[in-house]
Amino acid sequence: MMIPVMLGIILIVQILIDITPGDPARIMLGTQATEEAVLELRNTLGLNDPFIVRYFRYIWQILHGNFGSSLLTGRPVINEILARFPYTLLLVGLSLVISVGAGIPIGIFAASNQNTWKDNLAMFLSLFCVSMPSFWFALMMVQMFAVRNRWLPLAGVTSWKGWIMPVIAQSLGFISIIARQTRSNMLEVVRQDYITTARSKGIPERKVKYRHALKNALTPVISSIGGIFGVMLGGSLIIETIFSLPGLGQYTITGLYNRDYPVIQSSVLILSFMFALVILLVDIIFALVDPRIRSQYTRAKRRKAAAAPAASTVGAAGNAGDAGNS
Repeated sequence: MMIPVMLGIILIVQILIDITPGDPARIMLGTQATEEAVLELRNTLGLNDPFIVRYFRYIWQILHGNFGSSLLTGRPVINEILARFPYTLLLVGLSLVISVGAGIPIGIFAASNQNTWKDNLAMFLSLFCVSMPSFWFALMMVQMFAVRNRWLPLAGVTSWKGWIMPVIAQSLGFISIIARQTRSNMLEVVRQDYITTARSKGIPERKVKYRHALKNALTPVISSIGGIFGVMLGGSLIIETIFSLPGLGQYTITGLYNRDYPVIQSSVLILSFMFALVILLVDIIFALVDPRIRSQYTRAKRRKAAAAPAASTVGAAGNAGDAGNS
């Protein structure tokens, strides 16, 4: 399904580019350029070709590894993406690790202390953090830790300190989301009959909680990690712009401002492909973790294996009957 998804994304981006005001040829030549010069440049860039021609031409170029060149700089887009994408991937990866590593323990802590002041405090902080816009929190951190106190660098990633504020701003809201989801899943699982049975057998509470309950409670959390990864990819555009990170997000925003169509199309395509790839990997992990899904595949294989000998037996009987009639 990733193939039609990618084709659909290219189509949607192409439509949005066509209906968005702005002319890259006019931006490249300036406001003083004549209409004849603008029209000639548009013909050179292929912007006056029909929509369907530009759509399939771009797909054909991608199939041959050609993502086009920037309309402003003339540099190959794929080289710029390969140089900038590691920064975006590192930002999203660190943020995702921190979100999962902090959100799950907070959710377990809240569920273990249900309806106490510890639970209420944890959920209040989670609701507060998830309700706070990440870009506003990022600007407040810049004002507090970089402008006033100068503890951290204002922008850039020349050292490891430059990653602290972007990663925190990116992961804060998702820590809250994972914590709340883990808490609700834990509270639902601990009410199941097999948890009651485990406790009645005298199994220690810690073992019941972490070996039996947590394993099943984390299954929905794992399935949501792919969606969180995609949202982080989209949010990295704003975070990278605020902290001046040389990543793919800032490159895409610059392309949007300048109506650099090859940059916009290729950047969105790469981000969408990564999103779809992570969703695929999460589905595979989900099938490995959840025994119910594994049993479905096992039953399907058994049915196919049982159907194959039956079909061969029927075929042999039919051939024997034909031979006897002859």
